[in-house]
Amino acid sequence: MKITTWNVNSLTARLQHVLDWTAANPVDVLCLQELKLTDDKFPLDVLRAAGYEHCAVFGQKTYNGVAVMSRHPLKDVVRNITGFEDEHSRLLSVTVDAPAGAMRVVNGYFVNGQEPGSEKFAYKMKWLDGLREHVRAEMAQHERLVLLGDFNVAPEDRDSFDPEGLRETIHHTTEERTHFRELLSLGLVDSFRMFEQPEKSFSWWDYRMLGYQKNRGLRIDHILVSEALKPLVKACAVDRTPRKWKQPSDHAPVTVEF
Repeated sequence: MKITTWNVNSLTARLQHVLDWTAANPVDVLCLQELKLTDDKFPLDVLRAAGYEHCAVFGQKTYNGVAVMSRHPLKDVVRNITGFEDEHSRLLSVTVDAPAGAMRVVNGYFVNGQEPGSEKFAYKMKWLDGLREHVRAEMAQHERLVLLGDFNVAPEDRDSFDPEGLRETIHHTTEERTHFRELLSLGLVDSFRMFEQPEKSFSWWDYRMLGYQKNRGLRIDHILVSEALKPLVKACAVDRTPRKWKQPSDHAPVTVEF
């Protein structure tokens, strides 16, 4: 079983990329972020024709939005963080009824935060507090859980192209990294770091200043798995291929294989 997370930075703009990539990589579950469209604009028929018969969508006009596309039935869909008032569409929790057993998948487009000290950074901290408690509750009910998405956090220095120059800037702050570690402390494991990876392995590159060409990137797209799933993880990797295509998303898909 393969599960992928991918911030597509507008599904409308990147739909053909999604179709082309899934044709070559027919993963079981594809979790998308930054749909930038409302639920009624979601291309359900097209994606069902591509093999993803089951879709949970939580969209929003112009900004945000998340979706879980699956080849297996979905059930028990929860939108956003339980108990946290939020006008933005950022989180979907769903159960994938896979042949090898049900799996809870929590797909998130984490708050960017803009810059430390800003109102948006304060919102990010509150959102992450709420997320932690939401995930804690989900894990109490679901032993087999995956938390994935665009975290907007580079958890370690090796996850940044310039850890010293960017120290304590957005995505690199002590506060953000502490929140990441607190998620791990709930009983989650960073599946990417379970394996030897090439140096300077990133999942996001700025469109500006030849960010991709110079590999000036960050690893901010993550797949965390619960302890019950850890023994089943066979691989986790970033696929940089779509980032080379014409008019790409600034993020590359990340896939875990069980």
